[in-house]
Amino acid sequence: MNDFVAQEARDTQDVDVVVIGAGQAGLSGAYHLRRAGLEPDRDFVVLDHAPRPGGAWQFRWPSLTYGKVHGMHALPGMELTGADPARPSSAVIAEYFARYEDTFGLRVHRPVEVNAVREGERGRLLVETSEGTYATRALLNATGTWDRPFWPRYPGQETFRGRQLHTANYPGPEEFAGQRVVVVGGGASGTQHLMEIAEYAASTTWVTRRPPVYREGPFTEELGRAAVAMVEERVRLGLPPRSVVSVTGLPLNDAIVAARAKGVLDRLPMFDRITPGGVVWDDGRSVDADVILWATGFRPVIDHLAPLKLRTAGGGIQIDGTRAVRDERVHLVGYGPSASTIGANRAGRSAVREIRELLSAPVEVP
Repeated sequence: MNDFVAQEARDTQDVDVVVIGAGQAGLSGAYHLRRAGLEPDRDFVVLDHAPRPGGAWQFRWPSLTYGKVHGMHALPGMELTGADPARPSSAVIAEYFARYEDTFGLRVHRPVEVNAVREGERGRLLVETSEGTYATRALLNATGTWDRPFWPRYPGQETFRGRQLHTANYPGPEEFAGQRVVVVGGGASGTQHLMEIAEYAASTTWVTRRPPVYREGPFTEELGRAAVAMVEERVRLGLPPRSVVSVTGLPLNDAIVAARAKGVLDRLPMFDRITPGGVVWDDGRSVDADVILWATGFRPVIDHLAPLKLRTAGGGIQIDGTRAVRDERVHLVGYGPSASTIGANRAGRSAVREIRELLSAPVEVP
C-alpha cells in the first residue's frame, strides 16, 4: 500500500448509512433511521451543504410568506404549530427544521460539500466530502433541486442589456418598481412572481411554452395520487422526472381569478429571440424589457452520483420506489414523485425500511 492510499484509508470513516441533504426528505429519512435504532455519528451521518437548517426553504424570497406556502406538510413525529402566516416561510420553516434536528438529535454536519460517490471496497460506497471520506453500506440521497436552476437558452440571450435572473435569485417584487418585466414560466412560482411584480412594475409580460392549465375545485386525494403516478411512471422508465406541480395545474383561487380579470395573467407563447432591448417573435411582435425573470424550474442535483453510472439512456435515474435500479445501495428521496413535502416524508420511511433489510443481509466480501 503506497503512502497516498494508506493516508486515504486512515481518513475514511465507516458508517452504515450516509444521508446527503437535510431538507424535508433527508430529515424524514434521518428520523426513521433513528427510530430503527441507528445512532447518528456512529451508524449514520447526515451531511448538508447549506450554512444553517432549513433546506431549500431558507433561500426562498421574503415575500413568500408562510400563509402562501402550497401544502407544507409537517415532518414525521413533530407538528409545525402556531406559525404566523404573515412571516416569511424562509424564517418559519428554518426555525422548525432547526427545532426538529435538535429534538431528535440528528447531529447534521454542515456546511459539508459532497464531491462524489464512487465504488469502494468490501461492497461499500465511498462518499467523498469536504470533511473527509465515508465508506457506507447504503446511501440516502436527498439533495433536491434548488441548487440547479434551469436556464433555457434562446438566440440573442447574451446581447440583452437589461437584467436576467432566475427564481433562485428572486429578491421580491419591490426591486422591479417602474421596470418593464418579462416573466417566463407557467408554474406556481412564475404566476406568484408575476402577480406580485405587477403591483410595482411599469409593465409585465407573461410568456410560457404551453398554455396554462387551471384547476377548479379542491385538490383531492384522488387527484394527488393521479399526479404522483404520472411522475412516478417517468422515473420508473429512467426518464428525467417532472415535478408533481407540473401535472396538477394551477389552482383557480381568488388571487388568480382577480389577476386574470385585471389582465395580469394574459399569457403569450414563448418568444423566438432576445434582443438588446427585449424579446421578439417570428411573427413580428416584440416587447421592450428591462428585466427577464426566468421562472423555469430546477433540475435534480445528482452530479455527485455520476461515478456510479446510474443514469439510463433516457437521461434520468431509473428507480423502483426510492431504490436505484442499477444499485440497490442507493436510494433517492425527494426525487420525482417524492418531491412534495408529504411525498418526501413517505419516501424517507419507505427508503429506511429497505435499507434496514439491506443492512441485515450478510455482507459478501469478494
